[in-house]
Amino acid sequence: MTINDLRGVLKGRVLLPDDDGFEQAATAWNLTVRQPAAAVAEAADADDVAALVRYAGRAGMTVTAQPSGHGASGDVEGLILLRTGLLNEVEVRADERVVRVGAGVKWGQVLAAAGPLGLTGLSGSAPGVSVTGYTLGGGVGWFSRKYGFASDSVRAIDIVDADGEPGRVTAESDPELFWALRGGGGDFAVVTALELELYPAPVLYGGRVIWPEHRTREVYDAFLEITAEAPRELSVWINRLQPPGAPPMVTLDLAYLGEAAQGEDLLARIDKIEGAISDSRGVVPVADLGSIAAEPTDPAPSIARAELLTGLDADAVELLLAKPVEPLINVQIRHLGGALAEPGGGAGASGAVAEPYLLGLLGLGLPHAADATRAKQAEVVADLEAYISGRKPYTLLSPGDTAAKSFSGSVLARLRGIKRARDPHNVFRANYPVLG
Repeated sequence: MTINDLRGVLKGRVLLPDDDGFEQAATAWNLTVRQPAAAVAEAADADDVAALVRYAGRAGMTVTAQPSGHGASGDVEGLILLRTGLLNEVEVRADERVVRVGAGVKWGQVLAAAGPLGLTGLSGSAPGVSVTGYTLGGGVGWFSRKYGFASDSVRAIDIVDADGEPGRVTAESDPELFWALRGGGGDFAVVTALELELYPAPVLYGGRVIWPEHRTREVYDAFLEITAEAPRELSVWINRLQPPGAPPMVTLDLAYLGEAAQGEDLLARIDKIEGAISDSRGVVPVADLGSIAAEPTDPAPSIARAELLTGLDADAVELLLAKPVEPLINVQIRHLGGALAEPGGGAGASGAVAEPYLLGLLGLGLPHAADATRAKQAEVVADLEAYISGRKPYTLLSPGDTAAKSFSGSVLARLRGIKRARDPHNVFRANYPVLG
């Protein structure tokens, strides 16, 4: 059996390295990451996924699933790269407050369908990110302080197992696999659909406020004051931005799950800072939630690094502000806490995040800038060493990290046990394998 035989197995398109269009088909959303796969298989439907997995098992090959590649690690050499973008059905069951999504669905599609019904999912900041990839890794977004990881809102999972058999996984039908898939990554099965809980969102208030760089200290002071008392419905992120070809600036990104008047009261401290360049605060339709942080929607070459902070006191702020942002584009701090620190009894493998703040470092991944970007990220992390916990949720891993950074020893051992039992021949490989 050869890789060419794969074409006779699937209804969807199969591309090999010598084929026209292979390079484009194998390219991740993050253009910095190279993907030297043995083949790209575009599943036409869930039956195609099952057929592909059975083929891989017979051929002794490994499958790695990727709807888009926002979180691609590049660890795909010699693997079959499974594209699930055609599995794009969205079904909102408003009476149950549940949405069913195919493995290729993006968060923007869910928000557009749920928003007019007064509901929202636990999306991240970018509408183009796939629901499945984000959720299998945990998923930290705007309403995580209120409702926790997106993975903990999963109610059912349609999968194809390592034998190529379709199945439906719930807390009742298979509690071990259900636990592992919710935050442990895609190392245990190929997911073809998810059912997720939706949450009431009759009104959202938020937006972005931008100031020139010389207001940075004032904005940080306001950020610390607001987050010290913020209710769980309010998420506030601060960014030191250095857009290419533009002057440096500082912004606050804001989302409040509640009425505008209450949001205005909670954020009144911001109005004391003069000189705002722009202020988009107001009622935000759920479908526009992804516009607050103004993240790119088109593929781009970027290098991101995330770290959890054990605190953010005056000394830490001094370290954050002591040096220019460049050559990075953004140095971001997100306020965490709330439900992330207190998961319920039915939580998945993501567990809890005790650290109250998240540090995000983003830079260009273009060849002339990549080394400088990585060096600057390492410098910022070294400067803040006393505040960095050394662990991070799976959803925040980046190339060079391993799954061991996400889990305690006992959780990682449990995940590895499930992997060995469910996929003894390594038919599946996640971005960050639990056995890696």
